[in-house]
Amino acid sequence: MFIISLTYKVPLDKIEPLIPEHYVFLEKYYHSGHFITSGRKEPRTGGIILADAGSTEEAERIIKEDPFYIHQVADYHIVEFIPSLYNEHFKYFIKDV
Repeated sequence: MFIISLTYKVPLDKIEPLIPEHYVFLEKYYHSGHFITSGRKEPRTGGIILADAGSTEEAERIIKEDPFYIHQVADYHIVEFIPSLYNEHFKYFIKDV
């Protein structure tokens, strides 16, 4: 599992026009089963994606399709983690180690 943290590098008026394309990107990876949840940070300085990917390299490859990445309006920080405790509702996403 990966936490992908986006931080905007430009003012929001440069981000807003890219949001429809960004949602198309998100939907693609929700449908593929890679994205579990996502949302914007508060205050609105970027966003967070919780992703299921096979490796850091796969997570990086996915990110490179994000319009925010393509247009260089956000920085990305990827943190891999191995869930050890979880709510039963999330059991589906947890792989045996």
